[in-house]
Amino acid sequence: MRSHRAETFTRVIDAVFACNGGFLAAGDALTAPVGLTAAQWQVLGFLEDGPATAADVSRRRGLRRQSVQETVNRLLRNGMLDRLPNPADARAPLLSLTRRAKDALRALGAAQAQWAEDVAAEVPQEDLETTLRTLRRLREVLAQQRLP
Repeated sequence: MRSHRAETFTRVIDAVFACNGGFLAAGDALTAPVGLTAAQWQVLGFLEDGPATAADVSRRRGLRRQSVQETVNRLLRNGMLDRLPNPADARAPLLSLTRRAKDALRALGAAQAQWAEDVAAEVPQEDLETTLRTLRRLREVLAQQRLP
């Protein structure tokens, strides 16, 4: 028999999965005009801070390495990424945004900001801040946990 806390946590997981599906659908709708998908946007958005490896992207975004690599391969083929030598590991090139990718991200900026304003207006600021703190804490706990 599960505790009330465990039941509530399970409902949180279900809600996060449902929100993730909604976020991906919204991301696909926002990115379609610039020829991207939400998954591609996630990778490009991470690389706005500077070059990184596919493994870095997958680890920091909490995504499967294989799916990130598939997305990276599509972005390379579409001229959105360049490979740079990695002085730390010659087998894992650094990925860098091309001018085309930077232009696409710039075009997405205004649309994403308006979408975020519209959605956030429906939720009290205090609830958003509590949700953010809670999700960050859950991510910390999950990162420390060892599964069988």
